[in-house]
Amino acid sequence: MDTQDKNQLQEARNQALYKALSERILVLDGAMGTMLQRYGFQEEDYRGDRFKDWKCPVKGNNDLLSLTQPQAIEEVHRQYLEAGADIIETNTFSGTTIAMADYHMEELVYELNYESAKIARKVCDKFTTQNPDKPRFVAGSIGPTNKTASLSPDVNDPGFRAITFDELRIAYKQQAEALLDGGSDILLVETIFDTLNAKAALFALDEISEERNIRIPIMVSGTITDASGRTLSGQTAEAFLISVSHLDLLSVGFNCALGAKQLTPYLETISSNSEFFISAYPNAGLPNSFGQYDESPEQMASQIKEYVDKNLINIVGGCCGTTPAHIKAIADLVKDYKPRKIAVIE
Repeated sequence: MDTQDKNQLQEARNQALYKALSERILVLDGAMGTMLQRYGFQEEDYRGDRFKDWKCPVKGNNDLLSLTQPQAIEEVHRQYLEAGADIIETNTFSGTTIAMADYHMEELVYELNYESAKIARKVCDKFTTQNPDKPRFVAGSIGPTNKTASLSPDVNDPGFRAITFDELRIAYKQQAEALLDGGSDILLVETIFDTLNAKAALFALDEISEERNIRIPIMVSGTITDASGRTLSGQTAEAFLISVSHLDLLSVGFNCALGAKQLTPYLETISSNSEFFISAYPNAGLPNSFGQYDESPEQMASQIKEYVDKNLINIVGGCCGTTPAHIKAIADLVKDYKPRKIAVIE
């Protein structure tokens, strides 16, 4: 497929996405890590044959499983689609050279993202073919990296930075290009704890959009870290919204850190101040003393009912601790509600 055909296909998917958003609340999938834990993968499973002699431990590098256990990644995607998800996230949360440096796997970044997107694309296309009236979409997951551009990691040197804006921009651009090449419909800059990191990602995505002459639907999702109502780098929900609103985004919203109930006031803030679609995918409650999530699908859905009763959202799903059962409960709930209206829909 040549560049022109790819661009036409991208635009056709864009139109289908905007049409779907104008008609209903779209459901995002749930946690990947929660599901992968069920497989009980050990070091040798992460390595597979290809990386059996790798020079450092790789257990915990879930992105690598797209290469060594692709059938598991495909199965997780399939379970979420069967549960009613409209949008599937690629298994690429840590898919930058910055994060992969922990495993000395920087050279694998393009392949990891490309193959992850291909897996998600394959499953989504199968479900769309089975039911063309409910098209399924791939969101290329772009996580925050494990370094922050706004804060010093050294309490004795508050002016020190472990990463620069340009280093972040280059890393994000490489990841995003691979995600698009692999078939992503959307690019999701998620779990943002430092808005400067996110702005580097958005700068990179804007560059790609200009260079390829395509419109890229971009979802931006921040993280309110605690009851202070601020991101880790100190921004309120409204300040976060203002900081990322310079681009024509598909959606803006919040995920992770908090449960559905705790997230409501921050969604109210951005919903009343934004002309973008609004997304929310909270955790299954707050973690218990063992770091696990106890909130049942029914409990989570009952709290998300407040979002739809107040007409706050256009896209909703789950983050840490959520499973296909949680997503099914959410999908069953929101199918009876109209999506939040925005000022302009292209």
